[in-house]
Parts: sequence; C-alpha cells; structure tokens
Amino acid sequence: LGWLKKQQTKDSQQPFFMYIAFHEPHEPVASPKEMVNQYDGVAKNHNQAQYFANVTNIDAAVGKLMKALKTMKLDENTLVVFTSDHGYHMGEHGHWQKTTLFENATRVPLIISGPGVIDKGKSTDGLAELVDVYPTMTELAGLTTPKSVSGKSLVPILKDHSTTVRSNAFTQYSNGYSIRTSRYRYTEWGDKGEFGAELYDHESDAEELINLVGSPEVADVQSELQIQLHIRIEEAKATPQGIKQNRFVNGRKVPQPNP
Repeated sequence: LGWLKKQQTKDSQQPFFMYIAFHEPHEPVASPKEMVNQYDGVAKNHNQAQYFANVTNIDAAVGKLMKALKTMKLDENTLVVFTSDHGYHMGEHGHWQKTTLFENATRVPLIISGPGVIDKGKSTDGLAELVDVYPTMTELAGLTTPKSVSGKSLVPILKDHSTTVRSNAFTQYSNGYSIRTSRYRYTEWGDKGEFGAELYDHESDAEELINLVGSPEVADVQSELQIQLHIRIEEAKATPQGIKQNRFVNGRKVPQPNP
C-alpha cells in the first residue's frame, strides 16, 4: 500500500500494475490465535481450523487493499483480478493440499472487477482457465493481445454472466489430463488413458465419488469427452505462434531442429 501511495503522489494519471501474492493459505499454516478461535466447534481438526483462519487472514488483507484503492479514488479506473494457482484438498478422496485432477484441486476462485465489467456483482457458470486472465486484462485495458497467447478473453462473460467462451476447461497434472464441461469431468492418465480414466457427472455426483467410465448408459458421453480431451491435449502441445521454444532435459538445453 505504501508503494501505491507513492505512485499516486508522483503522478495520479500514470498507469500502474501491481502483482500481489499471498503466501496463505499454504503450508505451514499458522494464523493469529484470535482468528483460529473463531472456528472452534466448526473445524473437524486443528489443520482445518488453521486453514479457515488463513483464508480469513487473506480476506482481511484484500479488504485493506480495496479500501485503499477507494480512499485514493482509484477504484473506478483500476482492474482487479483475484485468483489462485490451484484448489485445495482437506481430506477429500484421501488427499491433502493439491496434486490431483479432482475438482477440489483444479477449481480456483476467480473474481474480476473494474471498468469494463458490465454485469457487476454476478457469479457465472461460464467455464474459464487461468490462461484466460491475460487476454481478458489486455482487452479491458485496450491493449493488443499477442498472437502467441493461448487463452480466451472472458470479457463477453463480464458483459453478460449467462454466456460462456469455452465448452470445456483443461487441466494437466503429471501424466494426467482432465477436462471439465458444464456437467461432466473426464480424466485420462497416461497416453490415451493407458493408466486409467475417470468420468464424473456433477449433476448427480458433485463430490466425484462415482467413476462412470465403462458404464453403458454414458458410453456416448464418454466417447465425446474423450475426443474433446484429445483435441485439447494436442492444442496444448502446439508451439505458440511467433514463439521459439527451448526444451530442457536434466537441466540442459536441447537444440531444436530448424523449422
């Protein structure tokens, strides 16, 4: 906040960009005792009490930032994006933290506010990926989006929360690949599912407990999602337009053939 105040004193018309990273909620989880005490009787164990308190800590910190923007009269012309790099398991499916392709680990918070957001204060069912943040910001800021960017602008959703710009959202972890549609999650491990596959219907199984892969009643759904997933995998492997990529094996740069 001190930096922001200095920038405003120098030139209130000068554009600025701030990237603020919060360590919490993250291991090791540790929060002020008064925040932890709020969740006595709510959390199932000590780790949950600490995690909930961590989230409360961040909520307070974000509140301070937003209040500062308003006090400095910068809230009306400043784009704000709040998100995270991954979701979090708290014992679901026998996991803690991340490193899975379940909804708990792949879904993240995403809040965008500021000029250009027409449909304010609304939540949306429109699908998004984290790579979509960059082209969204450049469009809202009136900048040209580089052709090498693979994300899609979410501005149409910010204008009308009932629309969407994606038919599915793609995630990769290790040798696993997953897509999430408005209703289903389909995941394959290894090359074309050689190490297994998963299919969950969020309409009837939001916690992803019943793997429907191989079930006759969803055979057509599985086949279609498999096609969509393989398309997304190939798209992810493609070299971005106008970008020369370097490959590294065991920390050493590998020469690439001339195109």
